[in-house]
Order: sequence, then structure tokens, then C-alpha cells
Amino acid sequence: MVPWRATEDGFVSPAVLEWYERFARGKPGAIVVEATGIRDVPSGPLLRIGHDRFIPGLRQLVETVHRASGGHTRVLIQLIDFLAMRRRPERDRFLERFLGITSEHRMRLGLADDDAVRARLQALSDDELREVLSPREFESLQQGYRERVTDVQLDHIARLPQTLPGLFADAAVRAKAAGFDGVELHYAHAYTLASFLSARNDRSDGYGGDRESRIRLPLEVFAAVRAAVGENYATGCRFLAEECIDNGSTLEDAAFFANGFAAAGMDFISVSRGGKFEDAKQPKVGEAAYPYTGRSGYECMPSYYSDAKGPFGRNLQPSVFIRDALRSSGHDTPLITAGGIHNFDQAEAVLTAGQADVVGFARQALADPDWFVKVREGQGAAVRLCLYTNYCEALDQRHREVTCELWDREQLDEPGISRSADGKRRLLAPEWTPLTQLRT
Repeated sequence: MVPWRATEDGFVSPAVLEWYERFARGKPGAIVVEATGIRDVPSGPLLRIGHDRFIPGLRQLVETVHRASGGHTRVLIQLIDFLAMRRRPERDRFLERFLGITSEHRMRLGLADDDAVRARLQALSDDELREVLSPREFESLQQGYRERVTDVQLDHIARLPQTLPGLFADAAVRAKAAGFDGVELHYAHAYTLASFLSARNDRSDGYGGDRESRIRLPLEVFAAVRAAVGENYATGCRFLAEECIDNGSTLEDAAFFANGFAAAGMDFISVSRGGKFEDAKQPKVGEAAYPYTGRSGYECMPSYYSDAKGPFGRNLQPSVFIRDALRSSGHDTPLITAGGIHNFDQAEAVLTAGQADVVGFARQALADPDWFVKVREGQGAAVRLCLYTNYCEALDQRHREVTCELWDREQLDEPGISRSADGKRRLLAPEWTPLTQLRT
């Protein structure tokens, strides 16, 4: 999840450096830096890499991780593209200002004057409005406007296959220049390239419809990146085992895509699931839809309020299916799994059984950035285990600095600690001293 520590202009801030330095002191094998935008467009406090001016700050981030981990931790950056979306509007404001009146509206209401049409629309109930507005117009009223990769009537959407390969390639070159050890292309969740892979993508220009057409642009993006950074620079992707939405992509789709990525020469494949806008809950007026609030969002970030399957390792069996498909096709591309994996025995069992080649942590690493050091020290009992309440995810949804409830109110009187904007939470986990240091 995005920790909301970058500047409003997308630059690395001191808070970003502190954040990744704290994780690096735990010495994980690798850190994948948060979703970072490839376009040079305003996007609030999200890291950006769409221009060379971002390189110095990103280089400082890399140097911070390498130094804090004693050279133990590799650091990659996750590259994303996203389409435009808007907050849910006030009903009257939408009908008065934002809705474009069409001949269809006039016909259905039997009115010729646009002002009369708007007045009539405002007098209708929501059920009546649904009969007059198009499905997309009604969705824009109820959820907020959101672009789709299938909106090919918009020129910039139609031209995505021409623009995205270059944008991703340029971003990857900047990542390499900043010293990152590799890049992860984000083909998952609600981002643009995930939508091209989606079974709901019915573009008719050769980039939608069947699986071969849906994977075409993600492969072209990878090819452009590989040509730009060379063969010896770690480049892989994160994509979905399942979309977990009605009429969405399936596990069989994922196995096909994984084999396509491996055949193209990706260095690793990271598997996630769900996290889509299509089933997101309705946001409050003035807020934006959040793709982790519906069933697909739960599958992405399951909490302890769960079904019979529980929140732990929900993505393991899909990962096994995809890995087996890769091996059956003769590919040895490493597969990374994640999702509800939190203790050593669980992680080690995944690797021993060949369910995956690498195990990733997100919420567990946030709960205890020292997990890796503690396990290596034989101090597994000292690990602070994630409660899976999704306290952190709720902060992300509200665009507040992400912290963990297990430590963000501890030792608030500690001198020099960084605090949240409201001053109520510490922004970094308290330090932990390994036994080996205590003995000396």
C-alpha cells in the first residue's frame, strides 16, 4: 500500500527516506518501493518517476536502503500507470454542471430545452434517474467518474498502446540511473495494464477480447523496458491470479499470462489477486471510490473478519497452479507469492513444498520491520505478528500516513520521533536490539 509520505509534487521526502530506512534495518532480501507513477502529472503525495528531476531523490532513497541494510537488501521500484477518476459528486451539482445533456435524455423525458431537462432530472428519484441516464452516467453520479481502457472514443485512451511502452521504458531508465536493482511493472489491481489483461477488456483494435490480444500491450511494455535497460537488469511484473469480480479474469487466464511473461524473458513474476474498482463500495460524497472495499478488495487484503477459508495464505493455491503451469511449459522463472503469510514456519513451508520461489510480506513487514533479523537471530517469539485488522489499509483509504496499530502509539515520549500530521501517532516502529548486540 502507499504510505502517503511523498511530497505533494511526488518527490522523495525525509519521511520517505525514514520509512524505507526503517525497513532496511530489518535486512529483508529485497524491498519493492511503493507504486510510483510513470507520468509527469500531478497526483498528490504519491512518488513519481515521470521526469529526470525525480532521479536525485530516488537515488538518495536507494543509497539509504543499501546503507541501512549493510548492503544486504536489494531495492526495486514498482512502476504504475493509472487512468483518471473523480470523487463522487453532489447529486444536484452533477445534474446541473457535470452531466452532458444528450438527445437520449431529451427523448426519454420528452423535453427539448436543456434547462428544462436538468430541472426534470433533479426532480426524479434515483430509481427514475437510472431509467433516463446511461449506465456510465449513473455510475458517475453514484461512484464518481472513472476512465476505462475501453473508452476508445477518447483519443488518449485509444492511443494507450502507442504511449505506454515509451513511458514505462523511460521510467525504467530513470530507475536504473537512480541505482535501483530492478523494476517491477505493475500489471495488477486497478491499474491500467491490469485492465488490459482483464477479461472485461473488449477493445476491438487488437488489444482486447481474447487472451492473446489482452496480453499484447503488457508484453509490448515489457519489450520496450527490456530494450531500454538491457538484459542484465532485473525486470518482472506483478499481476493477478484472479480478478475476483463478475466476468473477470480467471486462474486459467493467469496461467496463460504467466507463460507469456516467462517466454518473453521476465526475470520474476509476482502474484496477487483482486483489488478492483468494479465491485468497490459506494464512496461518500466528496470521496473517491477505493478498489479494496468490495469482495475483490477483500481477496487482495483479507482481514481476520473472514469466511471459512480465513485470511492466511489465500493466494497460495492459485500461486501453485500458476507455478505448475510455468514449470510444465519448461519455464523456471521465479514466482513470488504473498497474502496473509506472517510467520517463519508458514513461509518456510511455502518454499519447502515448492509452492513459490519467493515469499513477500506487506502487512506483516509493517507490523514488524525487524521480522527478518529476529528470525535469523532465533528470536521468532519476539516477532510482532500482524493482527490483520486492516487498520493500516483504512489509513491508506483515507490518504493518511500509514502506520500499524501494534506500535504507532508506543513510546510517544521518545525524543526526536516523527509523528503523524495530527501528532497522535509515531510514524516509525520502535527500534529493536538483537541479542547479538546485547551480548557485546
